[in-house]
Amino acid sequence: MEKLIVNYVSREKRVAFVRNNTVEKLIFDRPEQRSLVGNIYYGTVTKVLPGMNAVFIDIGEEKNAYLHRDVLPSYVLSPEKNMDKEKKSVSTLVHQGEKLLVQVDKDATGTKGPRVTGIIEISGDHLIYMPQGRYVAVSKKIAAEKSDAELRRMGHSLKEEAEGFIFRTSSMAATEEEIVGELQKLREQYVGISEQASQLKKPGIVSQKDTFIETILDIASRMKNGEVIIDDLSIKKLLENRNPDLQISFYGGKENIFAFNRVEHEIEKAIKRIVWLDNGSYLIFDETEALTVIDVNTGKFSGKSDYQDTVLKTNQLAAIEIVRQLRLRDIGGIVLIDFIDMKREKDKQSVLDRIETELKKDEKRTKVIGFTPLGILQLTRKKTKVSLSEALQVKCPVCDGTGRILSAETVAFRLERQLLEHRHGDFEAVLVETTIEVKEALAGHLEILEEMLHFNVYFKILESPHHQFLLKQFGTENEIAQKAVE
Repeated sequence: MEKLIVNYVSREKRVAFVRNNTVEKLIFDRPEQRSLVGNIYYGTVTKVLPGMNAVFIDIGEEKNAYLHRDVLPSYVLSPEKNMDKEKKSVSTLVHQGEKLLVQVDKDATGTKGPRVTGIIEISGDHLIYMPQGRYVAVSKKIAAEKSDAELRRMGHSLKEEAEGFIFRTSSMAATEEEIVGELQKLREQYVGISEQASQLKKPGIVSQKDTFIETILDIASRMKNGEVIIDDLSIKKLLENRNPDLQISFYGGKENIFAFNRVEHEIEKAIKRIVWLDNGSYLIFDETEALTVIDVNTGKFSGKSDYQDTVLKTNQLAAIEIVRQLRLRDIGGIVLIDFIDMKREKDKQSVLDRIETELKKDEKRTKVIGFTPLGILQLTRKKTKVSLSEALQVKCPVCDGTGRILSAETVAFRLERQLLEHRHGDFEAVLVETTIEVKEALAGHLEILEEMLHFNVYFKILESPHHQFLLKQFGTENEIAQKAVE
């Protein structure tokens, strides 16, 4: 049984995907952290780095973007053989000050700016169109060899020399006429993007994607059964138009939709360092900018058979939960897993097989490298944006970053949601005790929020090393206003 829960009514948009009563995916979208992935920019090359075969590009954002030589259109479309192309320096293909149309394929993280590509992709229902992609590919989910071959044949017959296509899974059910019609629309869309870019006098955005809505639509399109529950009628209507066979219901209760569906506590668990397993063993997650290290411990689990069998059972259970946590926390990059030491090679292979089986459920590209001589399993997972912990937390000012606390923005969003649960109440005002940072994070939205609540919000400032809030008192306007200044 699958369930997609969409929280859309507040500024922080959230999605939870639940399968068999287990939360498999959490997605957050907030104004200050909105993903740039998929956005198209018209940028200026600011620095050419022959030693890295890359360039930096000013795209009008806070940090310059990074682009590798191999995703420059001039490199991809070069008629030379691959061996000769690879010898070419980036400085022979692009120069400082040159204008380029680029698309973000990885958000900025830490000190690094966004990563971009010059091979633009424009998505349709059945095709991903690449004006300068040069190749034809088919979604790996299309398993039937006959369908694969037919789509490739069609792609090569339709494409112009420089163009490239990727046939999406839905193309299997589409007619050639539908695909040709969509291709023409995608070509026209690219012409419009190019014309818009040529009119820009300085680096800036040309085309912006609503990745949150696209993510909802994408997950819903892949749901074979189950239900979508959403607290916004306009998004409900959009989903119904796209997925007429899917059960979609509107939630209009006062309690936040995540709290009502028992998802809120899963967020707390997904940012904790320690994750307990059902048998009393536990996992420890340590995330850094470069990699994530996961340590497996037997904890309270002692088993009823010999030690190696106990180790194997613990490691197999850990493998299943680790892959779920990678999806839930959206951890990307290099991942090192320190399983409990296994002496038998067949046990290592069993755990490796379990990891690979579970990773098949992950839509992000992953690669299992294998065990090191020290028994640590290495794998990589594609990273396109910040992880859940990076999105929801900031470095703790008390311990100077050795631990993490909830950011003022996160606490402000929680305060907003709790206040919304009391909207239209039988009172005129509420007194909220919180830190000055949380109050300031809410300040720009307070007037709109009070209109939604139908009562006024007064604050009393707390001196606290971590951000928190308390709904201290509800009452009349005069009563609460007086309490706020006491």
